[in-house]
Amino acid sequence: MGWLADYAGHRLARFLTKRIRRNSQVATVGPAALAAALRPADVLLVEGDTRVSVAIKYLTQSTWSHAALYVGDALGPVPSWQLPNVLIEADLAEGVRARPLAAYDRMHTRICRAVGLSDTDRRRVVEYAVARLGHHYDLKNVVDLARYLLPIPPVPTRLRRRMLALGSGDPTRAICSTLIAQAFQSVRYPILPEVTREWSDDPAAAYSYREIYHIRHYSLFAPRDFDISPYFEVVKPLPEGFDYRAIDWGAPEKGRAPDEAERVAPDPPGRAPA
Repeated sequence: MGWLADYAGHRLARFLTKRIRRNSQVATVGPAALAAALRPADVLLVEGDTRVSVAIKYLTQSTWSHAALYVGDALGPVPSWQLPNVLIEADLAEGVRARPLAAYDRMHTRICRAVGLSDTDRRRVVEYAVARLGHHYDLKNVVDLARYLLPIPPVPTRLRRRMLALGSGDPTRAICSTLIAQAFQSVRYPILPEVTREWSDDPAAAYSYREIYHIRHYSLFAPRDFDISPYFEVVKPLPEGFDYRAIDWGAPEKGRAPDEAERVAPDPPGRAPA
């Protein structure tokens, strides 16, 4: 029966990772600006467009359903006619794979960068992910995969994060942030650690305490954690020398009422603006 479970798992994974139709393009940053802003070991969050993305966004109550690690030129040169693979991600159907940045050209993305990460640890994070290329998720866990079939599964809020961690314990599970969390934990960099307070026994310092950080299990991380983590900064890939006054605004669409800014009458000739 093992082959049957494996076959069913592959079919289910293909179904869940199938892209769904989008009504509009939501990318807010051009590919050139995005590429210029990224640095090795940056985390690229993506608002996914697959069936499994719907469930992940619901379970995590977040815009972000996917995360990839930017590795720069760590995978070596490619022929001139081929786009370089600069991202490493964990995919439900394909396992840990490398992809070009162009794969997310038309999607809403966000760059999260580890604050103060040393160059040595930055390389170690990238090397950790590169070393796991080709690892696969155990697709025999059909029951584990089936939890993503319902677009809005009836799960209490307190159990949603735990629901993401169901399964065999394979480190390349469906939630892509697991791989990235392990990479940063390999250099003991915090993402969203559990913090406990230990009160002092010293009578002279009765109201003092120390904070103790505990590493959260990697299977409990979600893409949104890199966004809300105080240890990761959000990088806005604005073009250099951005000046809002230089924007060339297009004319209002035909049939659309002008907004307040468009209703303001121009200043009379020869009169300086206030």
